[in-house]
Amino acid sequence: MGNPKNDNELTHFDAEGRARMVDVGNKPDTERLARARGRITMAPETMRLLREKALPKGDVLAVARVAGIMAAKETSRLIPMCHPLSLTHVAVDFTLDAEESAVVIEAVASLTGKTGVEMEALTAVSVAALTIYDMCKAVDKGMVIGDVCLLEKLGGKSG
Repeated sequence: MGNPKNDNELTHFDAEGRARMVDVGNKPDTERLARARGRITMAPETMRLLREKALPKGDVLAVARVAGIMAAKETSRLIPMCHPLSLTHVAVDFTLDAEESAVVIEAVASLTGKTGVEMEALTAVSVAALTIYDMCKAVDKGMVIGDVCLLEKLGGKSG
């Protein structure tokens, strides 16, 4: 099976167009890292409550950090064709952007292995954002999650 010859070909489909998990068995182990970012914009009053840890559900960012880390570890259970990975590091950090009334979420995932960790970093950011939304929705139903993107990928052939 292996990987396609053309880097532009879709790798998650076989010759008949059926979904498949890519065979990475013959790939060498390399150090891999991915960094992703996203943001959740909210009302200024919600940002104040979040900063002061005064929301009804408690310390939102502490819970969102744990949720993001847990999500990275469960990515292969959420994304159908992702390989289960033995992550060696996951970090989720937040920057409060008072001017934009937004929480910027950044996640890093790394391991030594045969396949990259982009989906794990992106999943960590996404679930951290969803957790913030869930914990703040009682006071702000107008929050917007967006700008989720991969910032950096290291390791492997294309990193």
